[in-house]
Amino acid sequence: MKTIGYAAYDSAAKMVPYHFERRKLRHNDVSIEILYSGVCHSDLHTVKGDWGPQPYPLVPGHEIVGRVIDVGPNVRQYKKGDHVAVGCLVDSCQECDQCSHGEEQFCRTSLTPTYGAPDLIDGEITQGGYSKHIIVREQFVLTIPEKLDLSRVAPILCAGITTYSPLRTWNVKEGSRVGVIGLGGLGHMAVKLAVAMGAEVTVFSRSDGKEQDAITFGAKALLVSTDQLMMEKAAASFDLIIDTVPVKHDLNPYLPLLDVDGTLVIVGQVGPIDEPVTAPLIFGRRRVAGSLIGGIRETQEVLDFCAEHNIQPECQMIRMDEINNAFDHLEKGDIGHRFVIDMSSLDM
Repeated sequence: MKTIGYAAYDSAAKMVPYHFERRKLRHNDVSIEILYSGVCHSDLHTVKGDWGPQPYPLVPGHEIVGRVIDVGPNVRQYKKGDHVAVGCLVDSCQECDQCSHGEEQFCRTSLTPTYGAPDLIDGEITQGGYSKHIIVREQFVLTIPEKLDLSRVAPILCAGITTYSPLRTWNVKEGSRVGVIGLGGLGHMAVKLAVAMGAEVTVFSRSDGKEQDAITFGAKALLVSTDQLMMEKAAASFDLIIDTVPVKHDLNPYLPLLDVDGTLVIVGQVGPIDEPVTAPLIFGRRRVAGSLIGGIRETQEVLDFCAEHNIQPECQMIRMDEINNAFDHLEKGDIGHRFVIDMSSLDM
């Protein structure tokens, strides 16, 4: 299938139009016309080569909302016209222990991200959602609940599942005390999801400029992380802290805020952090952990959860040809919403 997207040709280049071929439909494939594609901070990191060399030209995008236009002969769950979604994964071995219990993101051998990885069958590099079409194995296609606004679904597929998974893993429930570091694309979803689970949520930010947003999203308070007195008063008052900051930073101000057996979970920064001081960990049996996205089953779960609780990401719609400007905004600092590309703006 001939299609068009926007690709980076090297780590320093701007995103530009790119004509390419999608694979022929396999027996278990779903062919999708992409309607909306979310813009993730990891797209920027990847095309810049921050996480290692990339197979350019590269079409990013792993927050994909679209309409089914064709299906392979063995597809049973989807039909033409269905509204569907594709997240961060498009294949895995489906046989290892992790895949067998629904955590394909930890596949032992053959994890295949939505872009920038070799296809398991033909070895072609996967290309993502900044394009008009995509073809994906049925098991990695998600159902969009009717209650959700199609134009705002895309960020749930990355920001949503990235924050939902640790909230579920650490058993957040009614009365849990949850802190969220940062109120950007990941952070605002963490707040909304934790509040819907019944948690008492506090946002940490470098200034009080986002205090009203935090309260609007359901947080009980915003603590200014640069205010030493305010931070000292919050000592030992959190069961879980979700750290959404996507760059190298200092964890030490937040560790004493955890109660005994509390956990700080890193979901933003992939790479180095400032050297942590171990005393707060040792003297409070506190932990620093990491969390990736979630498997397909859990990603469907967060879509259904958002529909049930009327959780919609904060989105700014852009045209495909505005992607470089959006990347500039991301590079300058985390913003309090997610960019979503209206793919109708991309002509063949």
